[in-house]
Amino acid sequence: MVIYSIYIVSKSGGLIFNHDHNVPKIETERKFTYPLDLKLTCENKKISVQFGNRDGIQVGHLLYAINGTPVTGRQLDDGRDAMEVIENKENYPLLLKFGRPKMTTNEKIFLASMFYPLFAIASQLSPEPKSSGIELLEADTFKLHCFQTLTGVKIMVVVDKGQIGAEVFLKKVYELYADYALKNPFYSLEMPIRCDLFDTNLKSMLEQVDKNGISSI
Repeated sequence: MVIYSIYIVSKSGGLIFNHDHNVPKIETERKFTYPLDLKLTCENKKISVQFGNRDGIQVGHLLYAINGTPVTGRQLDDGRDAMEVIENKENYPLLLKFGRPKMTTNEKIFLASMFYPLFAIASQLSPEPKSSGIELLEADTFKLHCFQTLTGVKIMVVVDKGQIGAEVFLKKVYELYADYALKNPFYSLEMPIRCDLFDTNLKSMLEQVDKNGISSI
């Protein structure tokens, strides 16, 4: 079973836990000649594509390396300014590596807060009373499964589109949450989960699923 990430949202809609497990890196490396047919900009100390799509490189992708040398912010690891290297005609051809930016914690919190009203709307749209709300969102590349506990806490897992058994996995995560978070005297409801035993046992279960499949838990 390919598990990408796990999220736990409190009953009030706040993100209290997230774990990225098998999130694939989407990177593309291409050789470019002068002039560069992509418009790059430097914002928030990161160089990104502002205009132009080609060969898997899209607007919003970040520059990760030039000729194999990693880029941190706008500076190469050898100390050179990345933008100056790109703007200098004499440096071409250049081998540039771009990739999709990783989601920040703030972006994950924002997405969790967006899922909460969607869940409520789905419950209200149901023609039958006492709807469970959204249990599955399916896209062309992934599935998002959601399990709501009796107290309103939502546990979500993002998996590969072809995987099955996510419902069993979610209930196992809930058992770990009940055993190691809720029974922790230092944990307060609605607060982010910072329990070492919960983290350790969750990672152990994820490793077991990777090796032997969902049926092994």
